Amino acid sequence: MKIFICCSKHFYDKIPSIKRELEDKGHTITPPNSYEEPFKEEEMKKLGLQEHIKWKSSMIKKQEPKVRENDAILVLNFDKNEQSNYIGGATFLEISKAFELGKKIYLYNPIPENIFKDELTAINPFIINGDISKIV
Repeated sequence: MKIFICCSKHFYDKIPSIKRELEDKGHTITPPNSYEEPFKEEEMKKLGLQEHIKWKSSMIKKQEPKVRENDAILVLNFDKNEQSNYIGGATFLEISKAFELGKKIYLYNPIPENIFKDELTAINPFIINGDISKIV
């Protein structure tokens, strides 16, 4: 299966081992946007509002083809600061796009208690609780 990994840039350090495990099981993995430059957004913010908007818009536009070209998305939702199983706005947009396109949606951990909880519950993702073998 072709899988697009989605997550906060703060979790990019967790991707290599998960990616390797998925590839060992025969899956093809697409990494998140700006995976090679996880904190590029901070650089863009320093250049000013218009440059940040332009960059962020381009990142959002890259989501649709990545979701479309894959069979599923795997959302890596770990604890961030004081929030358990964090899912941010950009990741939520990727989940929403996957839902619209009829793709399988896997959450690494349970749905977080956040502003998106009702929508995430309605999307009804597969929650794997850290068990990669549940991705089928």
